[in-house]
Amino acid sequence: MTQIIETSDDGRLRLRLEPQTDADNPRTVYDHLTHVITLPGSRYADVDKSGGGPLADGWRRIQHRDNAVDIFTRWARTSHGAVVIEDQTHDGPGTIWYLMPKGIAEVIEPKEYIRSEIAEYRAWASGEVYGYIIERAVNWKPVTDQYADVIVSERTTWEAVTEGSCWDLITYELAEREARNQFRTYLESSHYLT
Repeated sequence: MTQIIETSDDGRLRLRLEPQTDADNPRTVYDHLTHVITLPGSRYADVDKSGGGPLADGWRRIQHRDNAVDIFTRWARTSHGAVVIEDQTHDGPGTIWYLMPKGIAEVIEPKEYIRSEIAEYRAWASGEVYGYIIERAVNWKPVTDQYADVIVSERTTWEAVTEGSCWDLITYELAEREARNQFRTYLESSHYLT
C-alpha cells in the first residue's frame, strides 16, 4: 500500500513509499560473498544462482545421506576453512550458507555477515521490498479562451522529480531511512530552492 511518509513545510513536495511487487531476487542479481546450497526435498527454487558455489560438487555426492548436512558442514569447516550456517525455516527452503576463506577475509564478523545475507533473502522472499518517490505539486490552470463554454477549475497534481526515486530496497526500515535521507538532501538542494 502506498504511503506518504513526509511532506515539505510548504506542502509542495512529498515523499511516497510503496511496496515493489516485481523486485528481482537479490541472490540472482548481485554477486555475493556467501554461497548457498538449497537442501533437497524443498518445494522452493534454488536460492543461489551459482548452484551452490565452489563446494556444490561435494554436496551433490553426499546429499542423499541421512546425515548429509552434518558431514558437509564438518567437511566445509575442516577441509576448506569455511564458516557455515544451516538455515531451516517453516516458510522457505532449507539451506546451508557458507563463506569461503577469501570471503571471510573481506568481512569483520563472518557469521553476522552470513546472517545478514540470510535476512536479506528472507525479506525479499516474503515481499518486503520497497521503493520511494519524491513528488512535487504541479498546478494546472484552465485555458478559458479556447473553450469558453467549458468551466474548468484550477487543479493540482503530483509529478515525480527526476532524481527523486529509488527501488529494490529490501526491508521497510532500510527503505524508509534511505527515502528520508534522500528527501532531506533534495530539500536542501538547489533544485528545490529555485
